[in-house]
Amino acid sequence: MSDSGALSTTEVFQGQACVRLHHASGDSALVALHGGHVLSWTAGGVERFYLSPKAVMDGKAAIRGGVPICFPQFNQRGPLVKHGFARNLPWTAEGARHDGDATVAAFGLASDAFTRAMWPHDFVARLAVRLSAGGLQLDVSVDNTGAAPLEFTLALHSYFRVAVIGDVRLGGLEGRSVWDSLTDTRATQTGPVHFTQEFDAVYQAAPGSLALTDGQATLHIAQSPSFGQTVVWNPGAALCAKLADMPADGWQHMVCVEAAQIDTPVPLAAGAHWAGWQRLTVGG
Repeated sequence: MSDSGALSTTEVFQGQACVRLHHASGDSALVALHGGHVLSWTAGGVERFYLSPKAVMDGKAAIRGGVPICFPQFNQRGPLVKHGFARNLPWTAEGARHDGDATVAAFGLASDAFTRAMWPHDFVARLAVRLSAGGLQLDVSVDNTGAAPLEFTLALHSYFRVAVIGDVRLGGLEGRSVWDSLTDTRATQTGPVHFTQEFDAVYQAAPGSLALTDGQATLHIAQSPSFGQTVVWNPGAALCAKLADMPADGWQHMVCVEAAQIDTPVPLAAGAHWAGWQRLTVGG
């Protein structure tokens, strides 16, 4: 795919077929067709996503870093492969276009005999990657194209690059209820979130945007009301050392802040449509 005005171009990155979005500001984004997976977002000359240097790029395994799409199941909350099958399958590039001052590229995944053998439903999932100056919005949607109702959970598992995890603060979740999955305890968040060890928590989504600051830069993270939770994750030193597709010090340079609808599955009637988004904006 090559669009007039170089809205997008195709390239191969570490053996993976990809689409690169271009913007007049010089910002860019890179999306692998494997998983409909956003691998890179460069804004102001700075890479904003963390992609593990040991990520497996074989066109079969899930890619560690960037923005994996967890669908139709989150984590191991169900009978499917961890985080569902969408991140492990090839998506189709559906073209790029201008939308105001943004460059938008669309990608799709439709049910087939292979997916129905795992999950007996007909669907079309789509991802629209919207690149603007200093901003990136990921719009994801699901259509039930079958005759029977279905239910799913979904998360945009965004890995953000940070300078040093000990300097990171995530503001905007104050006063929100939180479930700590490591200790199976519930509480209310007080103050900004910070990280000293392994961290894995599910927050009630905040009505406003979050501010992720690492001492060098601030990134504002917002999500649509259709995502009822925000998942925050960092593997910490001990777990990171056990992950074959992460360097031992990788945990020091990333944090996941995920737009998620996982506590309650989304019910989708035959012919119905669901949509959600995560919006990222470079701040001062």
